[in-house]
Amino acid sequence: MQIHQLNVSHNERQDRLLLRLNTQTAEEFRFWLTRRMALRLVPALEQTIGRLESTQARVMAPDPASQQILTELKRDAFMQKADFKTPYVEQAQKLPLGDEPMLVTDVQLQLQGAGVLLTLQDKGAVAGQTQSCQLNLQASLVHGLIHLIGQAMDKAAWQASDATPEP
Repeated sequence: MQIHQLNVSHNERQDRLLLRLNTQTAEEFRFWLTRRMALRLVPALEQTIGRLESTQARVMAPDPASQQILTELKRDAFMQKADFKTPYVEQAQKLPLGDEPMLVTDVQLQLQGAGVLLTLQDKGAVAGQTQSCQLNLQASLVHGLIHLIGQAMDKAAWQASDATPEP
């Protein structure tokens, strides 16, 4: 699957993040991320991309502080080149996971070559069965995903320590 675009938005009515990605072959995959899942996913993605960046670096990053600096440098370089202005194309011809977004209840991350294998699962999809989707993300897409989730969480005011709903 060749990922073409990523989009993350906050759905106020559901109070969830809607993660959408479309592919070069006009498929769209949709996922619901709850607040709890998003708050757990971002640090895990950051840690995983840090490990990936430190194993691929020409300069060794022997300790966590050095790994974090290296990751931030790589993220800054990516952000300079990234295109966050092009609108998300919403004309998917195929929805492999169905019309309704999959509710993500579990995530697994694995380093795989020059990228990260992200497995999103709904463990209670249908009568105790698990629905899952595997995404092989290059480092740049992981940085982009972290950025987009962070923006959506900021808009939803999920990261505020005193995040209370408006009256």
